[in-house]
Amino acid sequence: MSTHDALSGLAPAKINLLLHVGPVRPDGYHPLVSLAAFADVGDRVTVRRAEALSLEVEGPFASGLGADGDNLIIKALLALGEAAGIGAPPVAVTLDKRLPIAAGLGGGSADAGAALRLTARLLGLGLSEGELESIALAAGADGPMCLRARPAWASGIGDALEDEPRLPTLHGVLLNPGLPSPTGDVYRAYDAAPVRAADRPASPADWTPASVIDWLSEQRNDLEAPALSVTPGIVEALAAMRAAPGCRLTRMSGSGATVFGLFDDRGAAIEAALALDRPGWWSRPVVLGAPDIEPRPAI
Repeated sequence: MSTHDALSGLAPAKINLLLHVGPVRPDGYHPLVSLAAFADVGDRVTVRRAEALSLEVEGPFASGLGADGDNLIIKALLALGEAAGIGAPPVAVTLDKRLPIAAGLGGGSADAGAALRLTARLLGLGLSEGELESIALAAGADGPMCLRARPAWASGIGDALEDEPRLPTLHGVLLNPGLPSPTGDVYRAYDAAPVRAADRPASPADWTPASVIDWLSEQRNDLEAPALSVTPGIVEALAAMRAAPGCRLTRMSGSGATVFGLFDDRGAAIEAALALDRPGWWSRPVVLGAPDIEPRPAI
């Protein structure tokens, strides 16, 4: 059991560097292939020992998220308590919501993954990463990958994972135009048009950053076109990113509305993020890879 009364950690943004989606299955799920990396920005989750399970949401995007039983953090922690045989874990969770809502960044699943990691450590539950990944499915198909928070391929419905340690550190910018892009609406628009295949591309010839960016430019996000039909305002964000000096690749992440750009170095990314800072928009320079998610004692 942890000797601390509270632990805090990063719930990093998940970036789908590519996302190939197949036709909907009879069970309503879509097969997909994705290569994802995680950013060094995200929400912050803090868990404290308490008499009963509770959740409080604060931060710049708190108003868009209800602190109720439908929250993925609560779902995941109830699943954790059931698996550990302790009932609802006795922790007070604080979510500092720093990522935009419905942004295609895996925010809810990342929050749940962080809460699982932190609570299991705080209460000394002794669960393996594999066991925690199974529990993370309570937060949806993205749950296990967001719990790992390191570069990986996802296939199946997003639940079959394969680490990709060859992926180099990439420098990028995240840009959200202040518009929600609801995943369900985007998938319905995808199903209404001719669909692609959930194909996995051959790996790049080499894994240097420049070669990986060139290789990624040959891939796609199959949800980008349907997301643009649902939320046309994303077009302006894509165009602005594409026009940013030094931008090597522009793509939407997940079901949107966040777009990302890849750059040759950190300096170019910072310069672009500053240039993209407009009223109502959210832009951040990021390092993409496997960010530090180690739990830290909280005050």
